[in-house]
Amino acid sequence: MAWEVAARAALAAADPVMARLIVEHGELGPASRRAAQPEAGAFGRLTRIVIGQQVSTAAARTIHGRYLDLFGGAEPRPEQVAAIGEEPLRGAGLSGRKVSYILGLADSTLSGELDLATLETLDDDSVIETISSLRGFGRWSAEMFCMFSLQRPDVFSGGDLGLRRGIQHAYRLDEAPSPDQAVAFAERWRPYRTIAAIYLWAAAAAPPLED
Repeated sequence: MAWEVAARAALAAADPVMARLIVEHGELGPASRRAAQPEAGAFGRLTRIVIGQQVSTAAARTIHGRYLDLFGGAEPRPEQVAAIGEEPLRGAGLSGRKVSYILGLADSTLSGELDLATLETLDDDSVIETISSLRGFGRWSAEMFCMFSLQRPDVFSGGDLGLRRGIQHAYRLDEAPSPDQAVAFAERWRPYRTIAAIYLWAAAAAPPLED
């Protein structure tokens, strides 16, 4: 996407550490991350967030595949999820808590409490407030939805440990910043904090720098 190119150029010009990360890790952005996944609507992307909570990427991929298998391999509509009920979802490897979150998401959508069609028209703070109000969707989940599903350019999650470790690693700090410190640190990357965050995740996964 054109804005991702502009974001990388702006970050590289403003911050030499970001410039180094961009050279080291290449062209990263939310569009490429989303393109690597099968296409889904907002409901499908929100269910993926629930499935991915507190499990490894590999485990989330496996469970999501089993979840799709329940519906013939395609992303289900909310009414299909509501109709299938709890037991098949648990059989796909979802915990009881995650099953309740996904069924609650389906019920909220079907009742009209959650209007998925309007999410793209809302500003970032309104999207985060709307999604965070759903059971099982905290601020982190809402921020991930903004970053990767809506591809908003200026979102940062201070509560994400990987991002805090990325800051520590990339900027060679003695310890990872607190959530509030990380949010304050990220102000230097406005209006492209989403792109900066993606490079910080890459930095957190890289081998430690040698002195």
